Amino acid sequence: MYLPKAFAIDDLSQLHELILATRLAIVVTHGEHGLQASHVPVLLHREQGPNGTLYGHLAKANPQWKDLRDGAEALVIFPGADAYVSPGFYPSKAEHGKVVPTWNYVAVHAYGNAETFSDGGRLLDIVSTLTNRHEAGRAQPWSVDDAPADYIDGMLKAIVGFAIPIDRLEGKRKLSQNRSTADIAGVREGLSASPDLYDQALAHLMPKE
Repeated sequence: MYLPKAFAIDDLSQLHELILATRLAIVVTHGEHGLQASHVPVLLHREQGPNGTLYGHLAKANPQWKDLRDGAEALVIFPGADAYVSPGFYPSKAEHGKVVPTWNYVAVHAYGNAETFSDGGRLLDIVSTLTNRHEAGRAQPWSVDDAPADYIDGMLKAIVGFAIPIDRLEGKRKLSQNRSTADIAGVREGLSASPDLYDQALAHLMPKE
């Protein structure tokens, strides 16, 4: 990831929080079939390894799991909020006109070599934990235990689990830090006034005076 110093996130706890806030990650590998990518929910175990360990699963019918099995380095992308930044947001536009559009965004990239496994107990733990995480807050949360045990056993046989100890983490928070205080305020106000929820989410992350 292109990472100018002004936009870099160096704090491990902040990187972990951004990972945890991402509902769907992108797992990218390169192997026998070239580049492959899958969109999957993952779990972060912060305490495992210096940077944490990621857990998830792929369908056994998805050939990408073989890249992970064969030792290919994986890149796991955690996309955060993003928004188009119009030059019209900048007060400096009226001063000199030397402005162009850009894009503000937050993202984390995690790199590591995976272990794959098909052990039913480990797979059940991952599936149950993911389910409980995303069912939390519902009036009547669904549990893996709600389904027949033999049905769940059959579903577990159709997936492959993976664990990726994170060797390297990169985080980027591009929030107009390279602009003047007035321009930053203009972007924040412009995005806050937008009817688009993604714009509003990005505005909420921008620094305030």
